[in-house]
Amino acid sequence: MYRSNRLSKLTDADQAKLTAANVTLDVDLRNAMERKDEPDRLPAGVEYKVADVVSLNNGLGFHEFVPITLGRAIIDAAVKGSSDIGQSIGYPFMVSFQGSDVAFRDLLTAIAQQQSGAVVYHCSAGKDRTGWATAVLLTILGVPRATVNADFLASNTFLGRSDAVEQSWLDAAFDQVNRLYGSFDRYVRDGLRLDQNTVNTVRAKLLV
Repeated sequence: MYRSNRLSKLTDADQAKLTAANVTLDVDLRNAMERKDEPDRLPAGVEYKVADVVSLNNGLGFHEFVPITLGRAIIDAAVKGSSDIGQSIGYPFMVSFQGSDVAFRDLLTAIAQQQSGAVVYHCSAGKDRTGWATAVLLTILGVPRATVNADFLASNTFLGRSDAVEQSWLDAAFDQVNRLYGSFDRYVRDGLRLDQNTVNTVRAKLLV
């Protein structure tokens, strides 16, 4: 299991690394324009799936009245001193937007159904859509929240920026989960609509 940023600029050497890592499935979380402008450059034999986190193909439904989510996020960003109000807004919306539910369900289902080889999933920068997807996956696997937080914040190290991600953004997403569903398990069941068999399969594949 690998997470990444955009795969559009892979060199031949980069592609060889994917092959050596036995990557056989690429799940792209980016939107249609990103995919059109910078299509993934993959080695032969890698299956490609789209799980667009902001797609409107499944409707424009939200689990909460949008102005409420927006207002709360703006206030939260101001109180916590967020350096990027857009991200402070974006994280809770990934929990509230029903199209995002579909994308994350598709990603997790693809992981469960993968028969052989490794999976790589990514967005553009590899830190926000991919960051929340990873937090969801790790939490499903029972990883402690402190470790999930540390993994999320590691983007600052790997991207060489102190402000690539902020803890408050991830907190905002988890807070929205608790606000809308009461627990993470209910978010998985009622929000992502991921059946227990798929959850069990993901755990069986990735836990040792």
